[in-house]
Amino acid sequence: MQSKQSKFKFVLFSVLSFLVILAQYTIENTEQVQLYNTTMDATIKSPCMTLPNTSSKIEIDISEQQLYLICTYADGAEEIKKYPISSSSYGIGNKAGSNKTPLGLHRIEQKFGKGAPFGMIFKARQSTGHIAKIDGELGDVITTRVLWLKGLEPKINSGPNIDSYKRYIYIHGTSAEKNIGKPASHGCIRMLNDDVIELFDRVSKGTQVHIRRE
Repeated sequence: MQSKQSKFKFVLFSVLSFLVILAQYTIENTEQVQLYNTTMDATIKSPCMTLPNTSSKIEIDISEQQLYLICTYADGAEEIKKYPISSSSYGIGNKAGSNKTPLGLHRIEQKFGKGAPFGMIFKARQSTGHIAKIDGELGDVITTRVLWLKGLEPKINSGPNIDSYKRYIYIHGTSAEKNIGKPASHGCIRMLNDDVIELFDRVSKGTQVHIRRE
């Protein structure tokens, strides 16, 4: 009788031990699956991070102070990445010397600053070798990357006295990051330095840029 009871207790203990181990295994694997799914969701929800895309274009909304990078892939999928910007504190306009941000269709004509460190100061699109103090510089300091825009619409942003390219209208990094999200530039489109690096790597010369009021 005692032998049977001992055998029963041994079997019961073995079964319970197995169930505990199985439960622990299930919990650990569930946590790993949840972590994997969280990582995958973060990847999926970070648009325009997959390279290369087949084409891209930029929409800049002055009223929202936002830049939208629209990426299209070979399978037809489209992703949109949004960045805060700063347009001109003088408002919207196309006249030379006005310091205003022009509207209309443009393209990226030239790119400058590939590989330059965060905060590198540029003058006349050339690296000065000096790093800006973010939110500690005076004036309109151009930093990190420069995308030079060319207007594509005659009488709107292309032609005598209204030419965006000759007005040196850029998308560029800025030392005045605290002003991003509100009009503060002298005509260009300012971006956070990390953002302009990311944008620079995801667009090419010839990429269309449409600047609109709303």
